[in-house]
Amino acid sequence: MKTRSAFTLIELLVVIAIIAILIGLLLPAVQKVREAAARTQCVNNMKQVGLALHNYHDVTQKFPPGYVSAYDASGNDTGPGWGWAAHILPQLEQDNLFRQIDLKQPIEVAANAQARTVIVKSFLCPSDTPPQQAFPVGPRSASGLLVSTTCTVAPSNHVGNFGVNEPGVDGDGVFFRGSAIRIGDITDGTSSTLMVGERSFRDAESTWVGAVTGTNHVPTPGSPMPMQVQNAANFVLAHTGETFKGPAYPEEANHYTARHTGGGNFVFGDGHVGYLSRSTSYSTYKALSTRSGGEAISTGDY
Repeated sequence: MKTRSAFTLIELLVVIAIIAILIGLLLPAVQKVREAAARTQCVNNMKQVGLALHNYHDVTQKFPPGYVSAYDASGNDTGPGWGWAAHILPQLEQDNLFRQIDLKQPIEVAANAQARTVIVKSFLCPSDTPPQQAFPVGPRSASGLLVSTTCTVAPSNHVGNFGVNEPGVDGDGVFFRGSAIRIGDITDGTSSTLMVGERSFRDAESTWVGAVTGTNHVPTPGSPMPMQVQNAANFVLAHTGETFKGPAYPEEANHYTARHTGGGNFVFGDGHVGYLSRSTSYSTYKALSTRSGGEAISTGDY
């Protein structure tokens, strides 16, 4: 009678160990491929944004405002609040969505309820994990808790370049409240000036919609950022006060952050998309954010 052959326990353990090693070697490679694909898609999305900004400039002879708002005697925003990204929707082949928006009415009114919650994929980064639906915004307590919900708005990973200082009024970048910057105003050179960068929802929220009047911007719960309750302009604008995980880490919620390995993508003034690593020097990073600072920058600096 013939006996049936089988694996011994030692042979089985060796096979399992080999499979485990192969899986361990394969997973990092798969992750790198996925990130490479996601980063490529992110670049493509940002190229669309850059092209849309220039098409808008061709029509109006200026870039869109960072956000549009009247203000009271103390300088506080009174609305309507629509941001730069909302203004370029027709140039992003989102004309139907744009037609739903009443730019003369505040973002939060009922007439704009449907439009402000539409997710536009061109404004999202595939490497990040933004919410898959609109998120609530409103006034915040000193500890960052939502006091009340003003409205819900669609997410975005793209924020405009205010410049060096805290976002709001009269920035030295391309976008700020009521801005109307022309290509001719970017005397540092469009190829050496940032227009739009990334912000990860891991660190802070952003929206393509605009600056909802009376709301506050804070770090995402669990973020390493220190708690700071900031104005609504920070939902659509960012500044280069510090570098990526650089000299003044931890960063602020209204900075540029990204989930890509070692840095993030930016749309420059001439429409091209460039990658800035976290090793970019502090001085170069700030110089790239000003439109007319007179700094000398070469492509080898970043």
